[in-house]
Amino acid sequence: MTELEGDGPPSTGPVADPQGDPFLHTRFAVPARPVTFLRRERLTRHLDEALRTPLTMVNGAAGAGKTLLVADWAQTRDGPVVAWLTTDAAGQGPGMFWAYLLRALSASGIALPEDIGFPADASRVPPTLPARLAAGLSAREQPVVVVLDEYDRVAAPEIAEQLEFVLRHAGRGLRLVLVTRTEPLLPLHRYRAAGELTEIRGAELAFAPGEAAELLELHGLRLPPAAVRALLERTRGWAAGLRLCALAARQSPDPERYLEEFEVDHSTIADYLLAEVLRRQDDETQDLLLRVSLLDRFRPELADVLTRRSDAGAILARLSRGNAFVEHLGHGQYRLHPLFREILRAHLRMQRPGLEPELHRRAAEWLRRSGSLAEALGHGAAAGDWEFTTGALVDDLAIGQFFTGPRSGAVTELFSRMGQDTTGPAAQLVRAARELSRNGDGGGRAHLHRAERRLADYDGMVDGAADRAAVGLSRALLEALAARLAGSPGRAENAARAAGELREAVPDQLLDRHPELTALLLDHLGSARLWAGRFEAAREALSAVAGSEAGATTALPREDSLGRLALIDYLDGWLGRAERTARTALAETERFGLPRPSGSGVERLVLAAVAVERDELEQAQALLDASAEAHPAMRDPVLEAGRALVTARLHLARGDPRAALAAVEPQVPADVASPWVQGQVALVAATAHLSEGRTEAAAALLRRVPDDQAACAVGAARVQLAVGRPAEAVRLLDRARPEGSCGPAVTVRAALVRAQAAHQRGDAAASHRLVARALLEARRERLRRPFHEAGPWIRPLLDTASLRGLTSGWLVPGAAPPDGGPARHAHRPPPVVEELSGRERDVLRRLALMMSTEEIAADLYVSVNTVKTHLKSVYRKLSVSRRNEAVRRARELGLL
Repeated sequence: MTELEGDGPPSTGPVADPQGDPFLHTRFAVPARPVTFLRRERLTRHLDEALRTPLTMVNGAAGAGKTLLVADWAQTRDGPVVAWLTTDAAGQGPGMFWAYLLRALSASGIALPEDIGFPADASRVPPTLPARLAAGLSAREQPVVVVLDEYDRVAAPEIAEQLEFVLRHAGRGLRLVLVTRTEPLLPLHRYRAAGELTEIRGAELAFAPGEAAELLELHGLRLPPAAVRALLERTRGWAAGLRLCALAARQSPDPERYLEEFEVDHSTIADYLLAEVLRRQDDETQDLLLRVSLLDRFRPELADVLTRRSDAGAILARLSRGNAFVEHLGHGQYRLHPLFREILRAHLRMQRPGLEPELHRRAAEWLRRSGSLAEALGHGAAAGDWEFTTGALVDDLAIGQFFTGPRSGAVTELFSRMGQDTTGPAAQLVRAARELSRNGDGGGRAHLHRAERRLADYDGMVDGAADRAAVGLSRALLEALAARLAGSPGRAENAARAAGELREAVPDQLLDRHPELTALLLDHLGSARLWAGRFEAAREALSAVAGSEAGATTALPREDSLGRLALIDYLDGWLGRAERTARTALAETERFGLPRPSGSGVERLVLAAVAVERDELEQAQALLDASAEAHPAMRDPVLEAGRALVTARLHLARGDPRAALAAVEPQVPADVASPWVQGQVALVAATAHLSEGRTEAAAALLRRVPDDQAACAVGAARVQLAVGRPAEAVRLLDRARPEGSCGPAVTVRAALVRAQAAHQRGDAAASHRLVARALLEARRERLRRPFHEAGPWIRPLLDTASLRGLTSGWLVPGAAPPDGGPARHAHRPPPVVEELSGRERDVLRRLALMMSTEEIAADLYVSVNTVKTHLKSVYRKLSVSRRNEAVRRARELGLL
């Protein structure tokens, strides 16, 4: 039995949707049928076809009876499990849609695979989710019937593409029923041509004369056939129109005449709802309905706050039972029929102008007290009360939502409407956060200074220490970010110390509710320490973030911290570890489906740097280009300097020293210079000068290289050797002793410097031994650049019989076999007629390393199908049919 088989209890899973709100379980419930519901057997029999075709579409106008038809069918037939989901137009992005659909499957008793993933952002979905869901469904013995009610609310094309993918690949394991007002964005023509689509459209949904007469009788109306036909002519069999007419007509002393005069255009229905629903209620009920029309959904307690009475519970229960366009959602929540709500809001503005802001303000205050911060902020903004709204955000320690989490875009958009007349400290902090999240440092620092000037007055106005601490913590977070962006490690340390002192005054549950604040603060501190060259202190702060509990709200600082930990590993020469950590960083936000740019891009920068070291220059360029996509609040000097250095090294690898010099010539703006950046820039520039014969310029740059960093010392030793100072080069290595602290990217270069120095003094045995040691270390990490940079002296050594085996297959093309026998060139086949492309060579190199198709795809950041396409082209061009033949032929031709 597969993980999706069985109709047992629902699997455990997230209890909140991607926006952090509890799941609305009423969206998974099959709607109840009213006592006046008329079952129409002709439609039910047609709907039975849904069990035999993958896709069923019930398509008709609003009020055509679609939902009740499918609900009645789902509740009365025997057969497979039915999972029901009523879609929602509000925030209906891919992430929200799939989160609710997974929850609907779970609620119907379908156990989901543990690795399926869960969307954490309303606008995105993890890319592996549709494939894993389809695979699980395809293995079921009995299909699952999934009903998507009100599917016309789903407007995102990517949702339709993902849904069609699941439907196509789930096979017999899924039967999809769409209840919709519009044509869905699916390839319906293909399903029609294959006979795999069941359709019930508006014409078929329309009531026939006999059905209309039965429906009217259920409402207590017995009309002559001519009157029924006349009503059908005017309503065209529209179910809601018939019901509205019946409801109105049964209150009239002359129903037949009333129906003759009744019109069903929009304004008439609006007049009807006001006259026959609203005005038939008592004054208290009318007042309540008008006031709650400002709310999407609400509890009786909130309705009482808006009316300043205590009778909302009884009134709402009565209205719901009486089908008076008030729907009980369960769990104590209600909502108005959307059309009724719209009409009531317009009526409220006309009848009671000026009341709306006050109602929004009351709703905002109640929602804040009840813990519904997001809704409270929305109503505070609608009221135009920005002092309250900014204060609520800051006091709740939610300032980090500007930068990370699924609500970051919504929060930024909400406060973009705030005018300049709000001048309190909370407002200035919010403005600073908004500027920092959108434009990096920009005007954020100016708003921080304004907030500081107002904090003293604020302290005098606020009684609670927790509120004062919340303001201080929010300020410390923004100050740490501004310091990071400015390259000011001292300011970042001061902000972190201030935050540590303030944490004691904040309730633990408030800090637990917003883990992103601590994660962001430590991430900013760690990056500032990294800029200062304090690698171990930076690693401590960044590791605390990377090791924190994963979640959507902390995904960005976790990704960024992992990327910077990878950068430290790279700078210390540990390429393999840097690559693994960088890939973990990439997966961090992808697992939650967060939007891009979702991080600093430093992890792609590290992967580009690793690719340069492996001489995979096309891949390095692609990764370098991708690293430019970065969150504005993460574009700090570490990132900018790193991009300049990797760009310069890529130019050097391509033999363009002038471009390399141009890449590192502009200084990265920062309050404090970074010692390691200065040293790395000097070494890159020195290498560029040496390649063009300017030895004096190269030697002069060594004064900028710090002597307390092993990696820089090794680079300086290489330059000393190149300018003719081998003894000084060896002394530098002896003092730095990189072998005890650095990885192969540093120690291999150190060994090669010693080998070249030995070669120059005529010690062939020592030179040979050191080159062999360097090859052994480099081979594990496919580290090619140091040997390409070493110069012509090393080539004869690499071609010796004893070293040829260490280079075979990864460094030197056409090398002899490891046993020292002759290279197989005597009967070399003719060269390929069609040259291999750069990407085909990339695939071929990885093929030679015995990497699987999946591993090659992951390494090149392409799909498995793309790799297979390249392999087919390689086989054709090399005139082979298998992998081992392709590798052997490529070696014979000197392509590897």
